[in-house]
Amino acid sequence: MEWLRTLTTDAGSVQTTLFVLAAAVALGLALGSLRFRGFRFGVAGVLFSGLLLAHLGLRADPHVLEFVREFGLVLFVYAVGLAVGPGFFSSLRAHGLKLNLLAASIVVIGVAVSMVGARLAEVPVPAGVGVFCGATTNTPSLAAAGQTLRDHPPGVEKTREAVGEAPRSDADASAELTKIPGLAYAVTYPFGVAGVLLVMTLLRRLFGADPRMEAEEIERESAVASGTREQVTLRVTNPNLEGCVLAAVPGLARSAVVISRVEHAGKVFVPTGSTALHIGDVLLAVGPKDELDALRIVVGEVSDRNLVEAAGGDIAIRWLTVSRKAATGRCVRELGLGARLGVRVTRVRRAEVDLPPHDDVLLRPGDQVLVVGTARGVEMAAKEVGDSRKRLEEPELTPIFIGLLLGVVVGSIPIALPGLPTPVKLGLAAGPLIVAMLLARALRIGPVLWYLPRSASLILKDLGITLFLAAVGLKAGDRFVEIVASAQGLKWLALGAAVTVVPPLMVGCVALGLLRLRYLTVCGLIAGSMTDPPSLAFANAQADSEAPSVAYATVYPLAMILRVVAAQAMILWWVL
Repeated sequence: MEWLRTLTTDAGSVQTTLFVLAAAVALGLALGSLRFRGFRFGVAGVLFSGLLLAHLGLRADPHVLEFVREFGLVLFVYAVGLAVGPGFFSSLRAHGLKLNLLAASIVVIGVAVSMVGARLAEVPVPAGVGVFCGATTNTPSLAAAGQTLRDHPPGVEKTREAVGEAPRSDADASAELTKIPGLAYAVTYPFGVAGVLLVMTLLRRLFGADPRMEAEEIERESAVASGTREQVTLRVTNPNLEGCVLAAVPGLARSAVVISRVEHAGKVFVPTGSTALHIGDVLLAVGPKDELDALRIVVGEVSDRNLVEAAGGDIAIRWLTVSRKAATGRCVRELGLGARLGVRVTRVRRAEVDLPPHDDVLLRPGDQVLVVGTARGVEMAAKEVGDSRKRLEEPELTPIFIGLLLGVVVGSIPIALPGLPTPVKLGLAAGPLIVAMLLARALRIGPVLWYLPRSASLILKDLGITLFLAAVGLKAGDRFVEIVASAQGLKWLALGAAVTVVPPLMVGCVALGLLRLRYLTVCGLIAGSMTDPPSLAFANAQADSEAPSVAYATVYPLAMILRVVAAQAMILWWVL
């Protein structure tokens, strides 16, 4: 059994390092999958397994752990950037401004509670930042804080003051300092999950909210506001439309109504914007009921003519999946399917949500478009857009590594800021994140498509975060039990509870009491601003409604970016 002893004790070997890393990840994922009254650690279990293995004496090559930590961080933040990039920019639009301002308030109050509480409790700022990350279960902000601390190390006096002891050398003090944020994160993480659920329960009781009744009201209002897409057949009787092209019909261009078929002189065909109308023509229009009613007033009268049967087998209808690289990143107008192929796009569906089929709708990979036209035209349109789900599941490696390359370059650029004695860098946490968000927003640059299939994105993100957490746990585990059992650990727990409860409770009371937002929407707001999926699941379980998920998706991208930036800013404020 000598080989087994060597495998677990020879910290300098590659085999031992891989063994310890794999053990930490496997044990952590198993731990994270366990549920207790609806609570589970998830991927954060890897951090605790790393702490446990290090406490038991298992060691790995510190240089390899450092590389694994940084490499995992880059993979994770790049995948996160690609995922949240489009949503981040769209969430800043006016329709979500109120919710995003409330979410930003939760983040800002959390920063204030962390910094003021750390000062009052005499907790070192690196520990306060770790508490801020752990109390909100936000791993990317922990990664960003750690990277910033390594890129901008404080002076010897600040380092020794933060460590709270006198190590044998300055190098030992610096090594201990880098462990502090991860330790504080681990100590405060469990209540970070449970505390948000406590806040939601308190708000429900304080304001007497009835989630099920709210869900029914939201469903009724949504049905009235959006309306179901209907179709109506109209006969042109307005003399002012004689010879008028379809694109010039008053109000049609600005509405969500699509004219899918036109009958003229007994012939049914798919129209284009340049199709001229004549008295007696029959139109098949598809869209929301209120807009169809408005169009009827302009066009003429409702007809009982069935254009679907009249067309016979000459017109085909088919859902197509956008998968071809040349079709993505382009709007419906740019594809020119109507002018070239005689095919009309009548619907665009993204993530099971129907979008208004305007000509300026930008198509993304995985979008589904409903097209109407001749059988031959529809078949040619399928080749134009790809219509291959298999192709969507085939990730390309070139864009990934080009993006990582650009992210590392951007993160390494020194930036001189007024009032700071030395330039700052975005680092490996913010650099790839910002680059990925911008590339995801652009979607396509020349022949390169900045898109990851959902399965590939999840693999990249989960692999990166598990490697990062395993390395952090293995490096900091030798002090975890000591910290938890000390007075310092109790301070961290108390401060973490305040960071978890105070900001969402304050903003939740304002949102419910002053702004009169619905409880389910506020729950989604809190879950998104705390970037906490378990609390979203708790909110969804209270009633059958999409309101919490909609609010969560609206604020999550901005909250994620703000928390990453806030963690870095707190470290820089302390260091510089």
